[in-house]
Amino acid sequence: MPATSPLRAWLAQRPPAAGAAVMAGGIVSIGLGLTGFEALSLAVLAVACVAWVALAADFTLRLLRERERWTAEAGTPGALTGVAATTVLGTRFSNLGWPWLAEALLALAAVLWPWLLPRVVRNSPRPMPGAVFLCCVATEGLAVLGASVAKAESAAWLAHTALVFFWLGLALYLFALSRFDLRQVLTGRGDHWVAGGALAISTVAGAKLIAAGGAGHYLWNKDDDGVLHTVTLALLVLDLAWYAVLAVAEVVRPRPGYDVRRWSTVFPMGMTATAALSVADTLDKPFKGLGEVLLWVSVAAWLAVAAGAVAEARTELADAAR
Repeated sequence: MPATSPLRAWLAQRPPAAGAAVMAGGIVSIGLGLTGFEALSLAVLAVACVAWVALAADFTLRLLRERERWTAEAGTPGALTGVAATTVLGTRFSNLGWPWLAEALLALAAVLWPWLLPRVVRNSPRPMPGAVFLCCVATEGLAVLGASVAKAESAAWLAHTALVFFWLGLALYLFALSRFDLRQVLTGRGDHWVAGGALAISTVAGAKLIAAGGAGHYLWNKDDDGVLHTVTLALLVLDLAWYAVLAVAEVVRPRPGYDVRRWSTVFPMGMTATAALSVADTLDKPFKGLGEVLLWVSVAAWLAVAAGAVAEARTELADAAR
């Protein structure tokens, strides 16, 4: 495909934060898979995979042809959506029983993470929008996928590595919170929801680590397991509190219209649903019903944002073709 094609020109205009579309599709697919809607889950997964391939190709082309632009964008929080999206897809493939693909995506994310995270942390002055929490999301994504692969492959070393990323992710959450502009709760255009979504993916990471330790691998002693249980449950409670605050803020201060940052609203919604479902399954807590309700809310949000994205893309492609 020539570089001057309308599609290539349109892709070249996508900001790094567009990777949140893959994150949103991936987590909605995971949630649907956990609740038994496999066909619908695979359909959403297919859309997310196509988006991931397109964005990965554009990422590579920018690296090869527009190194200055690539370097500048690599220092923004949105660049970490590439790491987070890769881990979310990898987790879905692990759930499907495709370990080779999950492991390949884990390796790719593990290579990108140390290149991008220090740049983002260095370029995070106060105050910041909600995208700053992606430093936590990307790190916890590695913990989630690492724990998933560790359980499937009985790899104790990988589970312990995932545990390190889990605690590091929580430290990065505190870092991001110290830089987050709380006014974004009322004025943000979508990515302010990541403040809660980061806690949700941390909850899932905790649940995955508990599941890995309970699969007969004897990874954690009784004290370690107790701490993981307590922290994971506390994270879910905090996540649900953020969800309530953010939802009320949307009602008090509506922000209609499509914005690419709205994918960063869908992801936390889907991740909170998945967190509730994961805690219900792993910790045997009564959150399954809540998780199912929140899942369908996230599906509705995914459909609404997808419709807005398609409408905008059609308009922009038509303009680029002229």
